[in-house]
Amino acid sequence: MHAASPLITETIKWGHPFFEYKGVLANMAGFKEHCVFGFWGSSTFADPHGVIQLGDEKESAGNFGRITQLADLPGDAILTEIILQAIAIKDDPGLAAPKKPKPAKGPKTEILMPDDFAAMLEREPKALAIYHDFSPSKKREYLEWITEAKTEATRQKRMETALEWIAEGKTRNWKYQ
Repeated sequence: MHAASPLITETIKWGHPFFEYKGVLANMAGFKEHCVFGFWGSSTFADPHGVIQLGDEKESAGNFGRITQLADLPGDAILTEIILQAIAIKDDPGLAAPKKPKPAKGPKTEILMPDDFAAMLEREPKALAIYHDFSPSKKREYLEWITEAKTEATRQKRMETALEWIAEGKTRNWKYQ
C-alpha cells in the first residue's frame, strides 16, 4: 500500500489495519489460519485482470478470498494498479465503473390469511378495522409471522398476540418485542 502511494495512511480500526486516503481505502484482517484483504467500494472498480472477488465468493471477506500465503495475492504490479485506481476514484468518483444493477425481484407471493386468524379478527370489530387500515407491508409482516410458526402452539400464541397488538393499535415494531 505504502509503496503504491505515500499519500496512504495506516490506522487501526476494530483491531485491524485500515488504509486511508480521503476516507477508508482498504483493510486487512488476520485470523488463526488465514487473513483477508479488501478494498472498500471495489464493486465500482474496473477489473481487467479478473482478480477482484465480490460478495460471498469463497466464503471470505475481502477481495482475494482466504489468504494463506503470499501466492494467494495478485502480483505487485496488479495490486499497485488496483490501489492507484482506488485512489483515483477517491479523487474523482466519476471514474468509478457503474455499479451493476441488481436483478429485478419478482412480485412477492401472496400470503393468504389463515381462516382461523380471519375468524379471530371477525370477532373483534375494532381490531378488524385497524387491520384493514394497515399498509400491505404491515399486513404481510403479521401474516408471515403467523404462518412461519413451526408448531401449532406457537402459531396459536402468535395469532392471539397479533390480535391483542392490533386491537391496541400499537405503532411499535412488533417483530422485536
